[in-house]
Amino acid sequence: MSAPATRHWRLALAALVAAGLAPGTWWRSTPPEPDYHAGLSVRAVTPSPQRLGPFALTGAWHLTSANSHFGSWSAMLMQGDGRLLLASDRGRMLMMPPPGTPGESGMSYFAGQAEAIKARADIEALTADRVTGRIWASFEGSNAVVRYEPGFRQTRTVQPRAMRGWSANSGPEAMARLADRRFIVLSEGRQRWTGSTAPALLFPGDPVTGVEPLRFLYTLDGDYRPVDMAALPDGRVLVLERRVRLGLPPRFSSRLRLFDPQQIAAGTPWQGDVLATIAGPLAENYEGLAVEPGAGGRLTLWLVSDDNNMRFQRTLLLRLEGAVPPAR
Repeated sequence: MSAPATRHWRLALAALVAAGLAPGTWWRSTPPEPDYHAGLSVRAVTPSPQRLGPFALTGAWHLTSANSHFGSWSAMLMQGDGRLLLASDRGRMLMMPPPGTPGESGMSYFAGQAEAIKARADIEALTADRVTGRIWASFEGSNAVVRYEPGFRQTRTVQPRAMRGWSANSGPEAMARLADRRFIVLSEGRQRWTGSTAPALLFPGDPVTGVEPLRFLYTLDGDYRPVDMAALPDGRVLVLERRVRLGLPPRFSSRLRLFDPQQIAAGTPWQGDVLATIAGPLAENYEGLAVEPGAGGRLTLWLVSDDNNMRFQRTLLLRLEGAVPPAR
C-alpha cells in the first residue's frame, strides 16, 4: 500500500473509531433478537489491591447479561432501599443489590421510555432527593431534564433555554442535586472548539419549575471530560471524568475530581482538584458514579462502565472506599 493510501486508510479508521466513541456513541454491535427474560450475571474480578488517591479499591465485578435491556449504562444512583439504580443511554434501567448483599435484580425500560429514537431516550445523569424519593434524569439528545415521583411516575419535563445551544452529542452529561436544593448541570462539550472550558449551569432550585440558572464554566484539564457527578455530605461534589485514546481497541482512563460549589461564579472557570486516576487493567469507559455516605466522613463510591454494546468493551462495577480531603 502506498504512503498516501496508508495515510488515507489510517484517517478513515480513526474517523470510524471516533464516530463510535465520541460523546453520544452511535457505532454499536448488531443487536440479537430481543430477550427480556435473561437475568444478570455478576462475576468478581480480582485485581491486585491498590489505592486510588484517598480511596482503596475494595471490589470489582464484571456484569453480563443476554437481556436486551442490558448495557450502555451511563448513570447510577444509590437508592434509599440500598439498591443501585443504573440507567442507560438507550432509556433502560437496571435495579440491583450491591454485590454480596441479598436481593433480586431487574431490568426494564426506564419509566416507560420505550423510544426507538435515541435522542428521546439518551439518559446520561441521575440525581435524587432521598427524603421525597424524587429522581431527576438528564437526557443528552434532547437537552432535557425530567422529574420522576416515587415509582418512576414522570411528572415534569423541561428543556432549559440555557441548554439549547449545547450540542446533541455533548449535552447535559452530569447533574447533581445539592443539599440546599440547587442543581448543577455540566456539558461535556467544549465552550469553544479549541477552548479549555465546558458550559455549566447552576440552578437555584428544581430545573423543571422553569427557574433560570447561573451560567459558569467548567475547567477542562487535557482531554478529560465530565461524564457524571455526585454530591457529597459536606456540600462539595465529586466529578467523574473520562479520556478516550483512539485505537483498536480504544484506550480509556478515568479520574475523580473534587469541586466546591461555593466557588462557582458567573462566567468564571470552576477549578477542581484531581483525587484519583483509574488506568491499567481496570481501565474502562466509566460513565456512572454513585456515592454512599458512611460513618466518620467515610464514603463508598460505586463506578460503572458503559460498554457501548461493543464486544471489545466490558461492563465493570467498581467499589472504592475512603474519605476525601477536608475542605480548605
